[in-house]
Amino acid sequence: MFRFFGTSKPAPPTPTLSEMGDTLEKRVSVLDDKIKKLENEISIYGQKMKQSRNPTQQAQFKQKAMALLQQKKNYEAQRNQISQQSMNLEQTNFTLQNMQMTAATITTMKQANKELKKQLGSVKISDIDNLYDEMEDLMDTTNDIQEAMSRSFAVPEYVDEADLEAELASLGDDIEVEQVPSYLMTTPSVGNPLESTTSFDAFGLPEVQNRLISTTK
Repeated sequence: MFRFFGTSKPAPPTPTLSEMGDTLEKRVSVLDDKIKKLENEISIYGQKMKQSRNPTQQAQFKQKAMALLQQKKNYEAQRNQISQQSMNLEQTNFTLQNMQMTAATITTMKQANKELKKQLGSVKISDIDNLYDEMEDLMDTTNDIQEAMSRSFAVPEYVDEADLEAELASLGDDIEVEQVPSYLMTTPSVGNPLESTTSFDAFGLPEVQNRLISTTK
């Protein structure tokens, strides 16, 4: 049945802007190769025209060079048109990508807006105020506890320096200065033979007197 009546072939998928741009760039590259090849051929015929001395051959070379030059001009016109189309496609693709990014950004912002509203709906300002009030009370209680724990036992918190100096002066009056024996503080006379040899024992007595006492015994 399908063979008898025939069926329409499915339409080929429409190429994307990127695919179409690649196709145009390939076409431009092919035209560039053809133009370069024609330029080489034209240059060869130009050299032959200069080297030939036969007017007939010169006319033939010129005719061929002119035909190739006309073909080159046609290729250049096609290349310029396709290049302009490729630039237009590139600009359109760039604009399309920007619009797609803008649409994606808007969608993301809408989703974020929904999430934000949902989160804000579960938070109350009064709850935050109460939480901060409780935290402030706890901090004050903690400071009071720390202050109570840091107090010293039986030590005044403040002592005047003038009171300390007065107490120190009064202590000096009560201290009895230990008296040194008079014979230790007496300076020997000039003619005393013991002046240079007098020394004292562990009891504070001159060793000379000890020797005299031992002699008398």
